[in-house]
Amino acid sequence: MRALVISGGGSKGAFAGGVAQYLLQNKGRNYDLFLGTSTGSLLIPHLALGNIEKLHTIYTSVNMDQIFDINPFIIKKKNKINYVTINHFNVIRQFLRGKRTFGESKNLQKFIKTNLTVSEFEYLKSLPIDVIVTVTNISKNEAEYKSIKNCTYNEFCDWIWISSNYIPFMSLVKKGGCEYGDGGFSSLVPIREAIHRGATEIDVIILETEITLTKTTLGKNPFSLMIDLFLFSLDQLGKHDVSIGKLSATNHNVKLNLYYTPTKLTNNALIFDQKKMKKWWQLGFLYAQNKSEVMSEMR
Repeated sequence: MRALVISGGGSKGAFAGGVAQYLLQNKGRNYDLFLGTSTGSLLIPHLALGNIEKLHTIYTSVNMDQIFDINPFIIKKKNKINYVTINHFNVIRQFLRGKRTFGESKNLQKFIKTNLTVSEFEYLKSLPIDVIVTVTNISKNEAEYKSIKNCTYNEFCDWIWISSNYIPFMSLVKKGGCEYGDGGFSSLVPIREAIHRGATEIDVIILETEITLTKTTLGKNPFSLMIDLFLFSLDQLGKHDVSIGKLSATNHNVKLNLYYTPTKLTNNALIFDQKKMKKWWQLGFLYAQNKSEVMSEMR
C-alpha cells in the first residue's frame, strides 16, 4: 500500500502542492492513502481527486481575507521583509466578546466548502482509497484521525477546517463535547499513523528544512515573539514525529521517501503572500524533479 503524507505548514503548503504535482503527474504515482495535517489536510482531497490545476489556483490566489473573518494580524513591510504586528482593534473586540482566541477563521470554513463540492466529496468517498485528516482533541490531549469514509460532507469539511485552525490565532472549535484545534499540535507529520493503517511505501512532504540553515530572528514585539515561539515548538514536534516515523518504518520494513524544503521559505507561515506562494509551488515541483533525477542516477 502506497501513501502520501503531507505535514502542516500554513502558506508553505504551496511547496507541497508543487512536490505532489510532480509525483502524481510526472512520476505517475498512485496512492491508496492520503493523510494530511493542517495545510496538508487542505491539500489531500484535491490531490486524491487529481484536481491539480484547481489546487494550484487555490494556493496561488488565497489571501488573508479568505481565511480570517476576524484577523488578529497586521502585516507590515520593512526593507522588503514582511513582519507581523497585533491588530489591537480586532484582538480587543475578541476579548470583549468573551472569546479565548485572538482571531476567528470562519471564512476558511466557507472557503473549504466553496472549493470542495458535494459531488466531488461523494465521488472521492466512493473511490477505493482513503483520505484522512489529523485534528487535535485538546480536551483529551490526543491526536485524532478522521477518515472520509466515516464522515458526511459537512463533517469532513469541518474536520479539514479544524485541522487547519492554528489556535490561539484562529478559531477554537467545540464538537461532540470536546474542543479541537490544529492537528499539528499533536501530529505534525503523521508518518506513524500511515504505517499503522498498512502503508508499505510512503512519500512524505515535510514543510521544513532537514537541518537548520539560518539563525532564527525572534519577533520584535510580544505578539510576533509569541508566534515565533509557537512555530519553534511545532518545528520541534515535527522533528520528533519524523524520528518516530523513521523508527516505525524500520521496524515494519516500510520505505520512506522524504521531501523537505531545500531552503527556509518563510519566518511566518501564517502570512499568505500570493507572489511567494506561486514561487514556492514551482520550487516544490523543481525540487521533486531534481531529487527524482538524482535518485535515478544513484541506482
